[in-house]
Amino acid sequence: MSGTDLLELSGLVAGYGRIVALHGVSLTVRAGEVVCLIGRNGAGKSTLLKTVAGLVRPTGGRVLLRGQDISGRPVPWRTRAGVALVPEGRRVFAPMSVHDNLLLGGYGRARKAIAAGLADTYDRFPRLAERRGQPAGTLSGGEQQMLAIGRALMSAPSVILLDEPSLGLAPRIVAEVGDIITGLAGAEAGVLLVEQDAAVAFRLADRGYLLDRGHIITAGPTATLRDDARVRSAYLGAHPAPGKQHH
Repeated sequence: MSGTDLLELSGLVAGYGRIVALHGVSLTVRAGEVVCLIGRNGAGKSTLLKTVAGLVRPTGGRVLLRGQDISGRPVPWRTRAGVALVPEGRRVFAPMSVHDNLLLGGYGRARKAIAAGLADTYDRFPRLAERRGQPAGTLSGGEQQMLAIGRALMSAPSVILLDEPSLGLAPRIVAEVGDIITGLAGAEAGVLLVEQDAAVAFRLADRGYLLDRGHIITAGPTATLRDDARVRSAYLGAHPAPGKQHH
């Protein structure tokens, strides 16, 4: 069951120079839930995550974290406040060890908090514990994804932003990473998941939003979205049965 609102986007407008990528987007992520954002390439999904993380500054609307407007706050402030981005493509620091990658995720925290974060991360990801001294670039794709998630968790976030976590992973590893993602949401944490594979997103998420050319087209529980004719035809490779076409 979902709890209090952690993240709220209200009429968000953002883009790059004269190119507007998001047109008045509104959505909510609550504690205890995984929320997915689906859409085609170029729909504005990654821009939305970057705007929440502070990498892109909005030109309209608001980003609220636990009811506080953080729209103008810089990235380090947002990280300390509880926002963590796991970027597309993992982006681990390949020459550095697993351990040092994790330490970077806890940068700026107290020594005791970092030690607790490391213990929790190694407990959550035993394979990372086994490979703590290895260069991150020698890990498999799935292990690098675990490392990217673990590095984000080192900042003790309440809002976890995941950008295409299944990209480039074998189906078996996608299922394993999916189990990790569903375990991230808790009493004080929620997940906003951007995922190109709608079927994967719907398996993991409680609710979802469909983004098309910077606009939210529809939203609701994932079971409802899965049955939406527009979603089925465009993202799930299915079509309405004869006599059930939607006009």
